[in-house]
Amino acid sequence: MATPAQWLEGARPRTLPAAVSPVLVGTGVAVFEHHAVWWKAFLALVVALALQVAVNYANDYSDGVRGTDADRVGPLRLVGSGAASPGAVKAAAFASFAVAAVAGLVLAAATAWWLVVVGLVCMVAAWYYTGGRNPYGYHGLGEVMVFVFFGLVAVLGTTYVQTLAVPWPAWLGAIGTGSLASAILVANNLRDIPTDRESGKHTLAVLLGDQRSRLLFVLLLVVAAASVAGLMVGSTGWAVLGFAFLASGMPAARTVLGGAHGRDLIPVLQGAGVAELLYAVGLFVGLLVGSSA
Repeated sequence: MATPAQWLEGARPRTLPAAVSPVLVGTGVAVFEHHAVWWKAFLALVVALALQVAVNYANDYSDGVRGTDADRVGPLRLVGSGAASPGAVKAAAFASFAVAAVAGLVLAAATAWWLVVVGLVCMVAAWYYTGGRNPYGYHGLGEVMVFVFFGLVAVLGTTYVQTLAVPWPAWLGAIGTGSLASAILVANNLRDIPTDRESGKHTLAVLLGDQRSRLLFVLLLVVAAASVAGLMVGSTGWAVLGFAFLASGMPAARTVLGGAHGRDLIPVLQGAGVAELLYAVGLFVGLLVGSSA
């Protein structure tokens, strides 16, 4: 039986910035538009965190039962390592989905019931990333879906439930957030190219190859920087604080372009996660200050 520490590691807490960041950015836009509703922002955060934990456990379960985690480099895999049974990990995933569903239903009841459909689509996408008979994460679509759901849907949804609108600054913030979230997955899949190729998992990194995956990682950082510049021009100069992500993003990019492989890419994952969080905090503070300027 897995220990509490192993369950915590299996939840992959280092991925949680990808859940916190879009809520910060979306709420920052709501603040700038003078329509922030803090209890809704909190519920949006609960939904995002619960979905992130759910997809982490779901991936652990699905990859574990397929055997693709047997020789994986990186954080503990509960099923792949034998620390927990597949059934227990699957139950943990569905318990996390339930938490997200409860918080999401409250938001939908207070905002618009069609958001229930959005929530269901998010949960289906989370499960079928590596689950089901034909998981899209095994066919090069993981980064695309991360951009859509942890960028566009999460940021725009957080803004919408508070403002009942999706102003264009939210779109720029969503593009930047989605790009950095995708960069985390690119780094993860770049590290796993050898084992994924051997197990038949055709991630985008496997399809693009080593060198082009490294260039994609850097391109995603450039897109995030462009989104900050756009917010500076169109909303407030204080959005410049979003460039704080470069403090962590640039060292990560240097490591990637330097040809690091295997375990040497683990710090890149951490750096990309920190970069996304710095981006979100910087924009949140910048939009907060800009709203009162």
